[in-house]
Amino acid sequence: KRGELKLRPVSFSNDSCYLPPLRCPAVAHLDPWGSDPECYLIHGGRTPNNEISGSLYLLNQDSRGSNRKVTLRCQEKELVGEMPGPRFGHTASVVYSRGKRACVLFGGRCYRPPGERTTETWNCVMDCPPQVFLIDLDFGCCSSHIVPELTDGQSFHVALARDDCIYILGGHNLSSDTRPVRLLRIRVQLLLGGPVLSCDIMDNGLSLTSTITVKSGPGHEYVVLGGYQSEAQKRLECNNVVLDDTGIHIEPRDPPPWTGEITHSRTWFGGSLGKGSALIGVPTEGRSAQPDAHNFYQVSFHMEGDGTGEEAMQGCSQESTDFEDSAPLEDSEELYFGREPHELEDSSDDGDGDTYNEEDEEDESQTGYWMSCCLGC
Repeated sequence: KRGELKLRPVSFSNDSCYLPPLRCPAVAHLDPWGSDPECYLIHGGRTPNNEISGSLYLLNQDSRGSNRKVTLRCQEKELVGEMPGPRFGHTASVVYSRGKRACVLFGGRCYRPPGERTTETWNCVMDCPPQVFLIDLDFGCCSSHIVPELTDGQSFHVALARDDCIYILGGHNLSSDTRPVRLLRIRVQLLLGGPVLSCDIMDNGLSLTSTITVKSGPGHEYVVLGGYQSEAQKRLECNNVVLDDTGIHIEPRDPPPWTGEITHSRTWFGGSLGKGSALIGVPTEGRSAQPDAHNFYQVSFHMEGDGTGEEAMQGCSQESTDFEDSAPLEDSEELYFGREPHELEDSSDDGDGDTYNEEDEEDESQTGYWMSCCLGC
């Protein structure tokens, strides 16, 4: 609002379970289905204790008061059957087929089995087997499927779903230390007698890992940006990706005007902000007094019908100096719960059209911080 992004703390409902801070989990958006509300599926990820989770969480919005303070509900889904083991760097997608739906997990990394560990390799990770897991979201039943075309494990890839098809783009193979130019289409048919899976290897893939996917249109239209094309080289290119009835279409697009801090940084991370925007974080270098400081940049892309066009990239500086009290900024996907259009409009200082009362919030000097966005910072 007015060139500033504000991070506000959220609370969880009393019936919520504990959701540990997870790094590189698989996150999927789940549209409302019958009596089930809109929610997010969160599976796996690494914990602060360097353990790997194998739990599946359902995160939805429990309520939002008159002052717009959001309360979330987190529930752990009990899984049975051929369950996917603990992993991170994988993807979760939701497919719809013949009036049914299912969650599809693919890829990722895990620890070596206990019998294969030595003192030197106790914390070493490996590629998960190239299996596809289906999860029935109503009953939590899991099934594992082997597809002949999937011969290698991969992690940190992009997964885009439309109806009963999932497109797997890019990824890293740990055993060969490669980022092959890869594009797979996995089709999941939820038939009455049991699911049928098939895979097609396509020839118009990209070599990328850990990218950000931003929805850029009302349909299945995306912009893929960020990530890496090798261990020591960031991927500064951008691509338009469109899913339609004929398949997938990938085209290059002009990247935003990256700043010098972004271009010369060794690492970067971020996620989608929704509405055609992404937030990119770059660790601040050369400031030993603030080792955890980051510079943030908001990138906005044109969304069909909004008439704004592609906007210039804005810079954001993290102004909080109390890093011990601030939540860690993990390399994970952003969660976004939609709001009505009138709730996103800028409010005036006299309070017209805005019922938010800042005094109803907790003391944000301890629980949150501001990020100032401007073209010159």
